[in-house]
Amino acid sequence: MPLRSSPPTPARAGRWLLCSLLSLSLAACGQGSSSQAKEPQGLSSQGAVLGEARIRLMAANITSGNNQSYDPGHGIRIFQGTKPDVVMIQEFKYGANSDADIRAFVDTAFGSNFHYYREPQSGGIPNGVISRYPILAAGEWEDSSAPDRDFAWARIDIPGPKDLWVVSVHLLTASSGTRNTEANQLVNYIQQHVPAGDFLAIAGDYNTDSRNESCFPTFSAVVSTSGPHPVAQDNKEGTNASRAKPYDHVLVSNNLRAYQTPTVIGASSFSAGLVVDTRVYSPIEEIAPAQSGDSGVTGMQHMAVIKDFLVPSDDPTTPVPTGRVTVVVPNGGESWSAGSTRSIAWTASESTHVKLEYTTDGSTWNVIADSIPAAEGGYTWQVPASATTKARVRVSDASEAAVADTSDADFAITSTPPQDTRAPITQETEANNSVATASGRVGADKNVSGTLSSGTDVDWFAFNVTTAGSVKVKLSMSGAQDLDWYVYSASDLFFSAASSATMSNPEVGTFSASAPGIYYVKVVGYAGATGAYTLNVSGAGVQP
Repeated sequence: MPLRSSPPTPARAGRWLLCSLLSLSLAACGQGSSSQAKEPQGLSSQGAVLGEARIRLMAANITSGNNQSYDPGHGIRIFQGTKPDVVMIQEFKYGANSDADIRAFVDTAFGSNFHYYREPQSGGIPNGVISRYPILAAGEWEDSSAPDRDFAWARIDIPGPKDLWVVSVHLLTASSGTRNTEANQLVNYIQQHVPAGDFLAIAGDYNTDSRNESCFPTFSAVVSTSGPHPVAQDNKEGTNASRAKPYDHVLVSNNLRAYQTPTVIGASSFSAGLVVDTRVYSPIEEIAPAQSGDSGVTGMQHMAVIKDFLVPSDDPTTPVPTGRVTVVVPNGGESWSAGSTRSIAWTASESTHVKLEYTTDGSTWNVIADSIPAAEGGYTWQVPASATTKARVRVSDASEAAVADTSDADFAITSTPPQDTRAPITQETEANNSVATASGRVGADKNVSGTLSSGTDVDWFAFNVTTAGSVKVKLSMSGAQDLDWYVYSASDLFFSAASSATMSNPEVGTFSASAPGIYYVKVVGYAGATGAYTLNVSGAGVQP
């Protein structure tokens, strides 16, 4: 029988599972869609201005290596960096291709809340669909020309009154005539089973040598094939390795094409969509963790293609947020020492302020900063003293929690004391009048000599604390000059952690370093005092 259906793999159970079973039973009888699914509605029936939901569709045959699989990780990084909502994926292979392996791939590349369907191929190069939104029904339509894959389809419950039907295709390289035969077969399936009022996307690896092939007029019976077409930043449409041929496409029905909107990633905007070639994408940080060489590695099949759409949503009063944030660092795999100072980095569009949080167990979230300007793109964070292998960072819009991103995988916080690899000093080095130019490092109980040469001179020194605890600072003057010291942690350079500003000689004080990390001593002259001095920092936790 040409129509074969299988249940999608859920990220949750509920209403859609019942709907899926009903839909599949009717589809097997040749009746197509189920009456349990949402009925197509005209937009005019809503009676109020609808909100909008941004949906990013991607065609992706981006396996690499020698086995046509996603194991090498280059394609995974591209998925993580571009954040698609619905992917029509080809060569859907990972690990041993077990259910657990495929689920782990989806979790890593997209998130544990994503749904997927993979055609049940025992071998071959199966097609599939991965979706942020619930998959109501899914299955495969037979591609009689291809022995190792079929047409994988899914009906998706996107926001709004219409469902989105998608078909993941991988047409044969044999000839343009063969591809047109496949196109005719697929168009026939669509006309039989997809309601005319719903949205439709046919996406994937068409293997087309040019846009003049006969399959495009065939496909135009159900989708729009006209330009403008997506391009990379070099303004080329090609998606094969040499970028000379348009192999890959995201083609959608006319009613969905009406809602196409520019694809926006970071500060970059692509009016007709994007061909993702990391070799020419700039700045590459916008699609981190993707790396500039990912699209050119050995065995990389093609370039992914992206199109964005703003579709009417269900809510007639509250627009669906369209902003996007992306965690760049830490994004998984890092190992950070407890107490060390690290930079959190992100990209954001259509957000003015962001909230930063972290978790050490995957469930409890702790606030790092409630609201900082999104445009800063970075934040200096003192890593908490909580050893774990399950840490992640979350960045969200400070006023819209639904716009958020989390580290794509766990990173580790280790209890290993952080080490400053610089050799200890015995003499200051000018100019050291700021934190950025601080002399260092000052070793534990090692005397360091310096001089304030003018009334405006200020000297900064750095020392490293490997274990939290008591630290003693001693400043000895060579004469009667009145010099003072202040200590700051790298995580707070505005308020001193300790100071000694009396008329004593030496100026001596102790403070409790609450966490490992870099600390700074600032030496200043009271009322413009100048002269030579000796600085000594000691304590069991100070790095020798």
